[in-house]
Formats: sequence, structure tokens, C-alpha cells
Amino acid sequence: MIKKSLTNDEIKESLADLWNVLTPQQQEMVNNNFSIQNYKKNEVIYYEGEKPANMMCLLAGKVKIYKDGVGGRSQIIRVLKPVEYFAYRAFFGGGDFITAAAAFEPSTICFIPMNIIESITNENNHVAMFFIKRLSIDLGISDERTVNLTQKHIRGRLAENLLFLKDSYGVEEDGYTLSIYLSREDLANLSNMTTSNAIRTLSNFSNEHLIAIDGRKIKIIDEEKLKRISRIG
Repeated sequence: MIKKSLTNDEIKESLADLWNVLTPQQQEMVNNNFSIQNYKKNEVIYYEGEKPANMMCLLAGKVKIYKDGVGGRSQIIRVLKPVEYFAYRAFFGGGDFITAAAAFEPSTICFIPMNIIESITNENNHVAMFFIKRLSIDLGISDERTVNLTQKHIRGRLAENLLFLKDSYGVEEDGYTLSIYLSREDLANLSNMTTSNAIRTLSNFSNEHLIAIDGRKIKIIDEEKLKRISRIG
């Protein structure tokens, strides 16, 4: 169920990087048209093939952008953390979604209708540059991940993605345990490998005392060695 549950000040604080380049009239337009949706763990946010209608901003939680491939296997394209914007590229590109999105954990997302975003972008060069910058950053990350996922060996891919998750979501209070608990299948889909290969490689890393595993919790013990494995590929 969609509900408005944030005050004007909370919206301004959450969307500060976009809010600050809007004119007062545009801020009012956004404030009058946004909506908030809460998602349960593993709940789908949008499906591949749907028509984009809203720009989305992750306010709390964790989200994966993924694409189903051959044989029903999924490839995780991106992982999102607060506060990141998504679901607008397809609209600007004039097509339907070519990916899907789902919540890794309970998540809260702000929706702003794309017709509002399009109108504001046409009026405000600062907003246009805001989206150009973010699309450029996303494209650069995508290009780098494509090369790494296709050229690195299994150990290099998994090491890189453990470090990627640490950089994206940080660690718990102990300073070592990743602040995201992925299933082995999700970790495999993020690293472009089979689940069995992910399990075997994680076990090898654990035996080499690079990481420690407790269910879905992964503690990074030797970050420098993981970086070396990632660089070697």
C-alpha cells in the first residue's frame, strides 16, 4: 500500500542532492506528487518489460537491479543503498524496463512521477546535469563490471564483489562483518557464477583465513589479500 509518511523537511533532507537544485515552484511540485512505498524482503519492485512511470529513490534498505538470463539464471547488475535514484533510465531512453528490481531486505522507496521529472528537467538545466552525471557514473560502473565479470577468474570475481559489498554497504560495529547478508544464490548472481562455485570458493577463502562465515554473515579477515586476488583476476 502506497502512503505519504514523510514531512516536507524529511523529504528535503532525504533528497537533498536533487532538492537543492530545484526552484521553489519545482520543490512544491515534487512535494505535492511524491509517494512512499514500503517493500518486504525479496519483494519485486518492478518487473522486466514494464513501462516506467516513476523515478524511484531508495530511502532505506537495500535493493538489487537484476536481469533473468538463459536457463532461468539471474545476473545482478547493480546493488543500491540509500540514497540512490533508479528506474528513470528506461523512461529517458523511450523504452520499457530491461531489468527488474527487488528488495534485498525491508526497504522504503520514494516515487516521483516521471512526467513531473521530465517537466522539471526541461525547465531546469541543473536538474538535467544532475541526471546526466548519475547516468554517466552508472555507465562507468557498468562498463567496469562487464570487463571484470567476463575476464576475471572465479576467485578474482568473488574477491572483487566481497570488497564491492564492503564499499557499498560498510561493515557492522565489529569493523569486519559485511552489513548485508546475501544468500549464496544472490552472491553467485552478483559474481556471474553458479551457486555451487560460489559456495566452493567461499569455503576456500574461509580455509585460507581470508574470510569467516557464519550462515549468511561474512566477516572479512584479510582485506589486503582479497584485494590482491581481485587485482590478479
